[in-house]
Amino acid sequence: MLQIQDTLVSFDVVEREFICDLEACRGACCIEGDAGAPIEEEERRKLKEVLPVIWNDLTPAARQVIEEQGVAYIDEEGDLVTSIVNGKDCVFTCYEPGGMCHCAIEKAYREGKTDFYKPVSCHLYPIRLTAYDTFTAVNYNRWKICKAAEVLGRKEGVKVYQFLREPLIRRFGQEWYDELCLTVAEYEKQKVEE
Repeated sequence: MLQIQDTLVSFDVVEREFICDLEACRGACCIEGDAGAPIEEEERRKLKEVLPVIWNDLTPAARQVIEEQGVAYIDEEGDLVTSIVNGKDCVFTCYEPGGMCHCAIEKAYREGKTDFYKPVSCHLYPIRLTAYDTFTAVNYNRWKICKAAEVLGRKEGVKVYQFLREPLIRRFGQEWYDELCLTVAEYEKQKVEE
């Protein structure tokens, strides 16, 4: 692992290649899994604020879940996560003709209807963060639905941390990201010398 300020970054984040391939996966990360996306309390407030803007883009089943339990719940591990439909689909998923999944919040952001992009854990995916008392672990979550993204990343030569530059800066700041890049360059130099 690489230590960057108060984080420990796994080698997978800096060594593995990754570029989302929506044409191949169809947005499966929004509709696969056994819990919603991890969020912070402040993000729950933002999700409630954006609801009127995105309401018509949500499925009837998602609207019903939100009316019954809200935009988020505490999962089995005690984490605050976005609400889900039928035990897997994020309530904020919207669909294009042909079945492509998108985030209704991100759609509204891109249309200039909100200043909230989407929860940072979604923006960071496939990176997952785990907070400990003295540091935050920054790990790459490998999942079979992202196989095409790994293939595309290898083809283009783009590492996970490079692909996720924007959300990493959003979460940790420009100074942190710059330090990560310098540390990666030094790490790669040392590997070559060995």
